[in-house]
Amino acid sequence: MDRLTEGHKRFLTEVFPGRRHQFRLLAESQAPEWLFITCSDSRIVPDLILGTGPGDLFITRNAGNVVPLTGADVDGVTATIEYAVEVLKVKHAILCGHSDCGAMKAALDRKNLQNLPKASRWLHHIEAAFSHRQPVNPADGEHAELAALIRGNVVAQLLNLKAQPAVARALAHGEISVHAQSANMGGIH
Repeated sequence: MDRLTEGHKRFLTEVFPGRRHQFRLLAESQAPEWLFITCSDSRIVPDLILGTGPGDLFITRNAGNVVPLTGADVDGVTATIEYAVEVLKVKHAILCGHSDCGAMKAALDRKNLQNLPKASRWLHHIEAAFSHRQPVNPADGEHAELAALIRGNVVAQLLNLKAQPAVARALAHGEISVHAQSANMGGIH
């Protein structure tokens, strides 16, 4: 906690004063152009890997960069998507998977989820990744099966994203573009 407290103090004394005007404007309203959906993995730092800053991205993160199918369930991901599209009027929705994804590893080896009932239930949202699994690439070496599933999950979640009511309406009216990418975080693809 000391490290985080010191980091916040440095922000207040070194960063905030030079950007006070920008932060004041952001406090009054936001108008991000991009909705960015990615994994909650701590190695994924959207602003760092995309060269963006405060106010640029509207972000939702969860294990496995999941976009649940619409239904009776209410969840933070679909609520965030709806808000970004309907209220903020983002122009782009980007779904980003990543290499060495722990959620995809867990999907391949369900036995490690015995003591994680909520995580196990959440991973049911990625079952479609298996049917969209991409061809194995020999360049992925010993992690080829995992890499193929990661890419398949990006396809499956992209389809789920396009099926979200707010996104489907915006797509039909040409108000949004939807993109998908699997980022290489220095490991497998």
